[in-house]
Amino acid sequence: MGGGNGQKAKMAREKNIEKQKAASKGSQLDSNKKAMSIQCKVCMQTFMCTTSEVKCREHAEAKHPKSDVYACFPHLKK
Repeated sequence: MGGGNGQKAKMAREKNIEKQKAASKGSQLDSNKKAMSIQCKVCMQTFMCTTSEVKCREHAEAKHPKSDVYACFPHLKK
C-alpha cells in the first residue's frame, strides 16, 4: 500500500494560509498617507506630521526663497 500525500498537502495549505495572514499586516501605506498633515501653502507639498520646524524652514528657504517662511507654513506662527 502506497502512502497518501493528502496529509502533506493539507499541512502545506495550512502553512501557506498562516504565511499570508502574517504578510498582510506589513503595509503601512494608508497610515503614512493619513500622517501627511503638514502642507506647504505655496507649492502644496505635504509633509509628515512629525516634521520639525527646522525641516519646514529648510523647505521654505530652498524652494521658495522669495516667500516668507510663514507664508509657506502658517502653523509656525506662535
